[in-house]
Amino acid sequence: MAVPLAFFGLFFAYPVAAIVGRGLKTDEGWQFGRVGEVLTRPDIADVLWFTTWQALASTVLTLLIALPGAYVFARFEFPGKQLLRAVVTVPFVLPTVVVGTAFLALLGRGGLMDETVGVRLDTTVWAILLAHVFFNYAVVVRTVGGLWAQLDPRQEEAARVLGAGRFAAWRRVTLPALAPSVAAASLMVFLFTFSSFGVVLILGGPAYSTLEVEVYRQTAQLLDLPTAAVLTMVQFAAIGGILAVHARTVRRRETALRLVDPGRTTHRPRGWAQRTLLGAVLLTVALLIVLPLGVLVERSFDTPGGYGLGFYRALQDAGAGGGTFLVAPLEAIWNSLQYALAATAIALFIGGLAAAALTRRAGRFVRGFDALLMLPLGVSAVTVGFGFLITLDEPPLDLRTSWILVPLAQALVGVPFVVRTMLPVLRAVDGRLREAAAVLGASPLRAWREVDLPLVRRALLIAAGFAFAVSLGEFGATVFIARADRPTLPVAVARLLGRAGEMNYGQAMALSTILMLVCAVSLLLLERLRPDKTSGEF
Repeated sequence: MAVPLAFFGLFFAYPVAAIVGRGLKTDEGWQFGRVGEVLTRPDIADVLWFTTWQALASTVLTLLIALPGAYVFARFEFPGKQLLRAVVTVPFVLPTVVVGTAFLALLGRGGLMDETVGVRLDTTVWAILLAHVFFNYAVVVRTVGGLWAQLDPRQEEAARVLGAGRFAAWRRVTLPALAPSVAAASLMVFLFTFSSFGVVLILGGPAYSTLEVEVYRQTAQLLDLPTAAVLTMVQFAAIGGILAVHARTVRRRETALRLVDPGRTTHRPRGWAQRTLLGAVLLTVALLIVLPLGVLVERSFDTPGGYGLGFYRALQDAGAGGGTFLVAPLEAIWNSLQYALAATAIALFIGGLAAAALTRRAGRFVRGFDALLMLPLGVSAVTVGFGFLITLDEPPLDLRTSWILVPLAQALVGVPFVVRTMLPVLRAVDGRLREAAAVLGASPLRAWREVDLPLVRRALLIAAGFAFAVSLGEFGATVFIARADRPTLPVAVARLLGRAGEMNYGQAMALSTILMLVCAVSLLLLERLRPDKTSGEF
């Protein structure tokens, strides 16, 4: 546990604490009175209210739309099911900048809706809510559907034999069994939407701002560190509470249930009702997920001179972005791949050690350590990135001009995915196998290599794929620390969207399409590795 603790202490706790200290501490001491001053400001109160209610609305809307999909994927067999499962998961591994860009191409000025029916939804809350559903649809389908597929249907059938109607049997038997899983999915969706950054930044315009976006504005645009520090503390407290509740729901989800092989619970749709439900889910996936991605790709080819590769060719010219870059935007692809590979290696090393420690120890301290590993998913990445700039600029850790700074920030987001993917598999390894290896003279290292590694190799590859995908799309921290001559793909997309002009817009669409394809290929490889049963908590 020492190495992961040192890593998170140095590259997470220290930068966040430094930002808070820089904002609230002066030569006269700590100025905690600023907390009340900031929180009573009308504009900040509006940000807090919008952050909370849009997260609640996004969570409810996601559940309403995704729960039927969870049931269909859990209980129905139909052609193309595995491919469709991969398709609905693509948005979850996409960078939020790409999600915002896709919905901008669909709902924004000159988008598909604007051209066909004359309706624009960008800079409205509906665009934000729909983008959040698009991003989090897979969270509900994977989390709830994974458990639903393993619930024994004979329990509900027994209730119906005893006289209960179809709905009553579902409400009294299936729903209580699914409740912890639904609660866990709801909390994860709320966590991601509460700390939403890229989607709100691109689609919300100046009218809407979450805590994460406001922290970015206060630090990068207004240089108001006291206000940013207070907002960081508020976000930290809120996310800590959400993660504490999430940990309890996960423990409840792990209570004893009658689980069966998912292959025994699936069947072909029977009757008009089930076929109608399947058709409705397929239509939802087509409109909510496939359509925005398809429009994004179409816009990347729609040049002023007709459909072609003009925007893609322009990515090779550093001057095409109107001075936006010091290098050709196309170099951002190679930069992102290098950074993501380095971040994946770091995340596997740190996350692997943390997961191994969590399987061998128990107690309140270890549960706190587990929660610490999850904090980077919710705590402001903007704060972490800005904290890197003001803390890692002196010997012996003068890293501000080093390329390794970006992979370190990306690895902070990748480690939770590594831990959550590997932990259930490591816990399933029979400890007696390690003991037998030790009795036969194997050292702890050799016992791990000969016993644990063969059993967790597949989970390790899946963890690497998730870490690579999320590192590739990290934006909140990278936007501060990526050098102008070595931009990443999400940073390049955001810079292009921030400048006027059809060429800049088209290049942003082209770069977003490239980034989407890289993430989709990574996900399809994960689907081939993933066994039939869920091999992780994501």
